[in-house]
Amino acid sequence: MSSLAERRARLIVHEEEPYNAEPPLARLRASYRTTADDFYVRSHGDLPEINADGYRLRLDGAIPTALELSLDDMRSRYAKATVTATMQCAGNRRADMRAVAPVSGDPWDGGAIGTADWTGIRLGDVLREAGIAESADLHVAFESHDLVEGRPYGASIPLAKALAPETLLAFAMNGAPLLPEHGFPLRVVVPGFAGVRSPKWLKRITVQDHPSDNPIQAEDYKLFPSDVTAETADPARGHTINTMPLNAAICEPARGARLAAGANTVRGYAVSGDRTVVRVDVSGNGGRTWAQAALEHDARARFAWTFWTIDLDLPPGEHELAVRAWDEAGQTQPALPDDTWNYKGYLSAAWHRVRVTVE
Repeated sequence: MSSLAERRARLIVHEEEPYNAEPPLARLRASYRTTADDFYVRSHGDLPEINADGYRLRLDGAIPTALELSLDDMRSRYAKATVTATMQCAGNRRADMRAVAPVSGDPWDGGAIGTADWTGIRLGDVLREAGIAESADLHVAFESHDLVEGRPYGASIPLAKALAPETLLAFAMNGAPLLPEHGFPLRVVVPGFAGVRSPKWLKRITVQDHPSDNPIQAEDYKLFPSDVTAETADPARGHTINTMPLNAAICEPARGARLAAGANTVRGYAVSGDRTVVRVDVSGNGGRTWAQAALEHDARARFAWTFWTIDLDLPPGEHELAVRAWDEAGQTQPALPDDTWNYKGYLSAAWHRVRVTVE
């Protein structure tokens, strides 16, 4: 296994502490399942070092039976499950919004996203053993070992999503134990939701009648209108980010590439939460005309991205490549980042544009 320093060297590092990094887009498009070494890393605090032998997960709150589980307990008492799912930061493609006006947070390009085979046990199986009232209006709150400004990281999801068969307590990624930066020894995986709802280094699960009051849940990751600023934002009036929007990005060629005249292959990804991407349009002239790309999707992976490829015949000159996806509801992406700009730079999903020179 490579060292953390070697893995850092492969990525575009936005921050050392907390450690936040993404892969170059071309490498992201190299395989449908993203290698752990090339998977983006989003951290809010430290990277805790946890001894797997002494690890225990506590489950308490509004349940008849509190539980404390070791990793061996999880493997021996519950059915193992694997889900192929895309995970994405709510700030993915923030750099596009930053080009419109200043935003807070790291300037993620399009690489704060990745797809993996996540293996673990179903969170719903654990909650049912604890006697959960499945029809109750409850929330499942997570607390982690990493510290953010002096207190443990925390977030929550509605009980219905916690009971969904795709929601896992995962101890493996692409068939191998989680790497430290991806949450070893145990993390939550909530397919279709923003990555912030899939806490790493999980310590405790509490069932309660309200969302987590941790600042990550109660104050951060809120979507505001464009006229709201950091000074005027009221978290109670912001929209809590759970599900992710329809999105697409060009991974190859890279921005600023110099290409030969004639047929050029353009490749990328599209993603739409739990909905199906049914069409991807690609333009070689900034959106004046479009052609349809060939799609590649694992039909068994409802929550995974779609890869797309197209050959465009490009004459000499300056070109703006653009991509937009369509989902099964007939929805597509906004044309400009200006349309959805917000001061935190969340949910950036306008047409992805890449300027190239053809010689």
